Amino acid sequence: MSRDVAAIIVAGGSGERCEAATGKQLALVAGRPVLSWSLLAMERCADVSLIVVVCHPERVDEYREVAVTPLNLLTPVTVVAGGETRQRSVEAGLAALGESVGTVLVHDGARPMVTSALVSEMISTLEASGADGVVIGCSAVDTMKVVRDELVVETLDRESLWAVQTPQVFTASSLRAAHRSARESGFEGTDDASLVERIGGTVRVKTGPRDNVKVTFPEDLARVDMLLRLRERE
Repeated sequence: MSRDVAAIIVAGGSGERCEAATGKQLALVAGRPVLSWSLLAMERCADVSLIVVVCHPERVDEYREVAVTPLNLLTPVTVVAGGETRQRSVEAGLAALGESVGTVLVHDGARPMVTSALVSEMISTLEASGADGVVIGCSAVDTMKVVRDELVVETLDRESLWAVQTPQVFTASSLRAAHRSARESGFEGTDDASLVERIGGTVRVKTGPRDNVKVTFPEDLARVDMLLRLRERE
């Protein structure tokens, strides 16, 4: 590849809903911290040349010692302090990247089911598409309703609705421009793709595996633990 690919793993959430004493990023699943599984996926992808982990400012050393150092990764890893919001944390990750980086992959550290094959596919899809970004997700299978105050306001046409996840991959120039514009105008998006879309960037959607779950609640840890153990046996 002509330009370096950097992976920013956002791991700054408190994980209060998960009820794990260590926070969800360091909770153990299949013998490793949740965050470590994402790191391993990036390490096993030959396209990724640099990894930046963004975490709570007061836990930088802890995350490095617990989730990064024991893996003995060959890919360079930098752990940096995040901001008050996820968007600010991604900005902190971008600030840690050099000018040689041409492609940036953003992933939630709380999605440990990501694989190196998926990461490689996302990067290849971006290169082949000519788009500014590529996101992964699944088309809606449930009936989708708009609800306010526990009352149904509207039932949406699910044919055009997707649940979008991470990893999301972008050209570095597009992602930097999108974050700069959002910061200058005070805009807060729900994901990085929404920022790129806002400035007129093109974002493609790729169908991903439905087991790419985000650890949010206590029951998610048990499910992910089982899935990872099955995968490791295979």
